[in-house]
Amino acid sequence: MREILTGYWGKYKNSLILTPIFVLLETVVTLALPTLMSNIVDVGVAGGDRRYIILCGLAMAVLALVSAVSGFISTWNASRAANGFGSNLRQALYRHIQEFSFADIDRFSTASLITRTTSDVRQLQMAVQMMLRTFIQAPFQLLVAMTIVVSYSWRLALIFLVAVPVLFVGVITVMTFVDKLFLVVQQKLDAMNADIQENLIAIRVVKAFVRQRYEREKFKKANDELTRSNLKAVGVIIAMSPLSTIILNVVTLCIYWFGGKMVATGQIEKGQLLAVVSYLTQILMSVMMFSMVLMQYTRSRACGKRIAQVLDTVPDIQDPADAPVRRVEARHGSVEFRDVSFRYSRTGNGEDVLKNISFKAEPGQTVAIVGGTGSGKSSLVNLIPRFYDVSAGAVLVDGVDVRDYRLQDLRDAVGMVLQKNVLFTGTVRENIAWGDEHATDDEIIAALKSAQAWDFVSRMPEGLDTMLQQGGTNVSGGQKQRLCIARAMLKKPPILILDDSTSAVDSDTESRIRDSFSRELADTTVFIIAQRISSVVSADKIVVLDEGTIESVGTHDELMASSPIYRDIYSSQVEEALADG
Repeated sequence: MREILTGYWGKYKNSLILTPIFVLLETVVTLALPTLMSNIVDVGVAGGDRRYIILCGLAMAVLALVSAVSGFISTWNASRAANGFGSNLRQALYRHIQEFSFADIDRFSTASLITRTTSDVRQLQMAVQMMLRTFIQAPFQLLVAMTIVVSYSWRLALIFLVAVPVLFVGVITVMTFVDKLFLVVQQKLDAMNADIQENLIAIRVVKAFVRQRYEREKFKKANDELTRSNLKAVGVIIAMSPLSTIILNVVTLCIYWFGGKMVATGQIEKGQLLAVVSYLTQILMSVMMFSMVLMQYTRSRACGKRIAQVLDTVPDIQDPADAPVRRVEARHGSVEFRDVSFRYSRTGNGEDVLKNISFKAEPGQTVAIVGGTGSGKSSLVNLIPRFYDVSAGAVLVDGVDVRDYRLQDLRDAVGMVLQKNVLFTGTVRENIAWGDEHATDDEIIAALKSAQAWDFVSRMPEGLDTMLQQGGTNVSGGQKQRLCIARAMLKKPPILILDDSTSAVDSDTESRIRDSFSRELADTTVFIIAQRISSVVSADKIVVLDEGTIESVGTHDELMASSPIYRDIYSSQVEEALADG
């Protein structure tokens, strides 16, 4: 928490310095006002000195103006510093999350990372803004006001010395309860955000299966749990309000009771008693403000712990230590799996999803990966660009272990069309240019033609400038797949991975896309994961996976002769095609 509060001010440090200066000025001026009021009563009114009364009144007016201006400047700078701190912290979190591996993201969950980057940072930002003013103002105001009260009457000051510790004990007691409660609140917020995210992403499925009622009940449960957690935490804090009010009223009563007697016996002047009451209000308000800031700090500390968990997480996959000195580039596209085993758990628990995988793809070859659901096909190709790291063995690209490449160099050499096609809010041009940000329109159109996507893009109202909605929801599944293939082809990578990326296009279109690979990417090593045997029969090498192990490797003809699993897949699809015909 300390590192977070001291490390993210950046260019807003000037506001961080100006805030306490003007807070102190505002506080000094505010503390002077009751003394001037006391002098008006005890000197001006008692002596009938109208000139003195006017001069003190003018001084109070000037000081009130100075207090207002100082308060505005300090509040503005506190707000600027806190917002700048929040902005820098969010940027640091986002930048750090971008370095996470798939395993790191899986560990936190997407919804939790969103909450930590938004709600948790906001809570911390609010606490910082309050702390910048109150952590300076409250103690200073308390000490100076107490000193002035002691100078008037040490007996009346004793009343304060009893009341203030009682308030602080109450605050500390409440803090011990709410710390864990606020941590629970943020966890419940994670859960609710996860429900919202999942529902909105899958809204078409929800409507298709008429599950709105179920989803509403599911969200209501998460929302109710969050509400109950919030009320439980806030309920503890609210207990401070009656305690503070009782103490304030009791102390005020005691001041008037004992102070009145002291005025009657001449031990204190009337104006001084009025000043003591005014300082009483300032002192107890300082304590109450300080307690509120401590409450906010308690909540923000829970948020800070969650933020620190993210910032302190060392990404599971990083560049090699000598990366700045030793640059290695993948240019040819050969890929070798050398006795590779892999499991998703980083702790060593769980079963291997891939076991003892060994095969090699030569530059320019097309390698197909086939097998049943859950056989490890996607897991295998995700190891090539180091989305995950092997648990044992090694994956080599151009004879170099992928762990010896800079991540940027390795991933620049790999084009990938994922099983779940992702398009971003923006134009068609902007989405395709992810493959090459410097590509010309002619190059983009050529890639679209190779992916059999130009026909429908050219018919769109604004062509390349047509806006795609988030996730590509305004294009069909097959169109989305072809746009993603065009994006990968524009990259012209040494290695291209197609993870079931033509499942939504017809066989003729798929055949034309494969032909374009052989023309446009003749030197590219292509990995194809496909459910249709027709997509892989012409591959140079077919790897058959069975429950995470290689059952056999060969061409279509070789596997028809030697692999019972491949024959079963082929036969079932041929029979299905004949039945459909």
